[in-house]
Amino acid sequence: MKEDDWGFLSTLLDKVQSHSTVIGKIWMSVLFLFRIMVLGAGAESVWGDEQSGFICNTQQPGCENVCYDHVFPISHIRFWVLQIIFVSTPTLVYLGHAMHVISKENKLREKLASPGGTRLLKMPKYTNEKGQVKIKGNLLGSYLTQLIVKILIEAGFIVGQYYLYGFVMVPMFPCSRSPCPFTVECYMSRPTEKTIFIIFMLVVACVSLLLNFIEVFYLLCTRIRCGNKSRNQKMNSAENPASLSTLRWPTAEDSLKQNRMNMELEGSQSIGGSLDGAKEEKRLLCH
Repeated sequence: MKEDDWGFLSTLLDKVQSHSTVIGKIWMSVLFLFRIMVLGAGAESVWGDEQSGFICNTQQPGCENVCYDHVFPISHIRFWVLQIIFVSTPTLVYLGHAMHVISKENKLREKLASPGGTRLLKMPKYTNEKGQVKIKGNLLGSYLTQLIVKILIEAGFIVGQYYLYGFVMVPMFPCSRSPCPFTVECYMSRPTEKTIFIIFMLVVACVSLLLNFIEVFYLLCTRIRCGNKSRNQKMNSAENPASLSTLRWPTAEDSLKQNRMNMELEGSQSIGGSLDGAKEEKRLLCH
């Protein structure tokens, strides 16, 4: 992959920085520094002689090519390039969704600022005045989806690398495929250096996978905590007062009414009048 192609991909991924969580920004830094830059800067020097340095102890034409194709069905470099592209694709899809939402809400703000715009019932939901995205609602679903897809792709490539050629570069490969006349031994140049490079890329892939898992749990825990907080606020709001607020204590007006009723009770000469006054006092205190 050429440097211009890496630069174009890096520019697109850099736009996601402002629309991601803190953990997402860390994942992006790991992708840039330890995958794209290392692969672009050190891969050619380490793996440049991958096929030319593959030597078999036979003079049979075509035997080396067949054995190399059997041992390495795909070059490590091309495999890692495909891995980076496939892992980055869900993030780019989310970026497209986020940019679409920002564009729609910018148009909505223009309508609100125009004459008569205050009559619009719809308000911007996902962005603020600075254009920063709030990850919630449909955007939260889109963000979680791309994280889960990245986890599956990353895990699939790690397992695929193990089944294709393992994680250690052995110095000698026995090969008995046609047109080789017998089982021949083929040798790879600089196997130790290539093994170190393979392990490094594997560790970075595992770190990337772990960051994706952490980000999923971070978003879910944040969402649950915010949901519980809003639910508690709703329960304590004016429309849903707390149980203690339902108690009504007597006010000064109630005291005056009670005194007036006591004076009327003292001046009454009949038992029926006294009962009626007591009922009226109870009614006033309760209401």
